[in-house]
Amino acid sequence: MVRVEVKPELLRWARERAGQSLAGLRKRFSHLQSWERGEAMPTFKQLEAFAEATHVPIGYFFLPEPPEERVPIPDLRTMADRQIAEPSPNLLDTIYLCQQRQEWYRDFARKAGEPKRAFVGSASVTDDIEETAAEMRRPLGLDLDERRWIPTWTEALRRFIDQADALGVLVMVSGVVGTNNWRKLDPREFRGFALSDDLAPLVFINGADTRAAQMFTLAHEVAHLWLGESALSDLGPLAAPLHQVERWCNRVAAEILVPLAILREEYQRSAGLRDELDRLARRFKVSTLVVLRRIHDVRALSHQELWEAYERELERLRCVPRGSGGNFYLTQAARAGKRFARALVVSTFEGQTSFVEAFRLLGVKKVETLRRLGAELEVGV
Repeated sequence: MVRVEVKPELLRWARERAGQSLAGLRKRFSHLQSWERGEAMPTFKQLEAFAEATHVPIGYFFLPEPPEERVPIPDLRTMADRQIAEPSPNLLDTIYLCQQRQEWYRDFARKAGEPKRAFVGSASVTDDIEETAAEMRRPLGLDLDERRWIPTWTEALRRFIDQADALGVLVMVSGVVGTNNWRKLDPREFRGFALSDDLAPLVFINGADTRAAQMFTLAHEVAHLWLGESALSDLGPLAAPLHQVERWCNRVAAEILVPLAILREEYQRSAGLRDELDRLARRFKVSTLVVLRRIHDVRALSHQELWEAYERELERLRCVPRGSGGNFYLTQAARAGKRFARALVVSTFEGQTSFVEAFRLLGVKKVETLRRLGAELEVGV
């Protein structure tokens, strides 16, 4: 049986990169410890299985040393005021997949004669926050009075996504890599990212985060598109980033969702903070953490009071159970983005895109699944 010569440090790097323990992987690869010690070598079939288990391209195992992987877009995430290193395979594969989808849609839009999205790159970090937020709400169709009467956060988020989609933004929301439910995304690593492009602007939202938190992430990443800049973000509404772009996008996102002028009128100082948080969160359909930040911004909470309330609220939110399940086809449409999925289904059944390519980009395996997805999206195929 032919064995493959692989440097032990590459096997060890792949395992650690995937966050796997030696004991955990030894159940599938009984000789892994010997491989990592250089005492034995895997067969090619075993190496293929190991590459799949650790989410590493098999070609990496033939490199002279472990590669230094970097996020392929500007990484503006911070933790304790330091840039986060060593992106997870789940994060990298999610960005790569979205870049492939964006490239496909850019080509589709160009051939279809779609106009460039004028809003991409139309703003600058020197622009006034309140004026920019107001200018963004208009083309997005964000009506704050309408949002007041939307019954749930989920419906409010869906409405916001649909409005961004109608404007030409590819909005993708998923808590897993592609369609692999075993590869869950960690909102502590990243909340979302934006891939700027004047034909195929794209926003990805980490669906493992809460619905209310996703609302802020969407507004934050759309602000990046208005600047015409791609970025990876992990910031919540209370963050005070050192990076000027992240600071601007955070402030614009907060103003889009909860305008200070309206909050000043509606905030009842005589009421208890707990009651006001819940009431205003329902009114604006945002996280109570966003409301906390805006109450602080109107100088109704000191910095110390803000952080004390934030810690209490964060602990409470951690105990709130999350829903699960749902319509499979709606989930798939949300993961890939309705605009992208509609275009890909139509292009495939018209013969312009191969079924193999469509299956790869959508993460499905059957023609019937693609057909039913089209029906759910009201696309005649």
